[in-house]
Amino acid sequence: MAVIGAAFAFGANLVSPRGLALTRNYFPAGVSRPVPAAPGVGSPRDVASTNLPASSPAELLAVRLKEQGLQSVDGRQAEQLFHDPRFQQGGVAFIDARDEQHYREGHIPGACEFDPYYPEKYFPTVLPVCQAAEQIVVYCNGGDCDDSESAAILLRDVGIANRKLFVYTGGIPEWITNGLPVEIGGRNSGNLRGTSK
Repeated sequence: MAVIGAAFAFGANLVSPRGLALTRNYFPAGVSRPVPAAPGVGSPRDVASTNLPASSPAELLAVRLKEQGLQSVDGRQAEQLFHDPRFQQGGVAFIDARDEQHYREGHIPGACEFDPYYPEKYFPTVLPVCQAAEQIVVYCNGGDCDDSESAAILLRDVGIANRKLFVYTGGIPEWITNGLPVEIGGRNSGNLRGTSK
């Protein structure tokens, strides 16, 4: 019965559009993420340190990226790279690390789709773009979303130079809040909404 159940589970995972990639290492060694202590727990010295200013999710992400050897960009820098003439010439690339549904609902205009849970599906399109670019901005939903971090690490692991990879910590929510254009549908569909600053 256990063997039949396991076979059924693996089969269901194989056909599921959100199935797990069984060859992917979801828990890479050496990755340590700080776990905040519960308030009021610990020694008096720990309680005294609670007066420190709280870090935003974007700041925590920037620290985590630095620990991974990755660079981050904020909203202002992402906008500058979007308006940089090199973007139109392929010297700057934007990579959207969200799933297909969210990508099609709206992404940074010209961004390549790259769901890090299915990298093999996207490598044929994304790798040539990344190899040609001088700077690559990877983003997802910002804040505590770590799909952009995972995507950047995958790209680095297949040979994209670390110096070229940047993670946009604010992600698409910040982009939209800043009133920047969003492309609907596929890449370079021309179907834009929002205004360009």
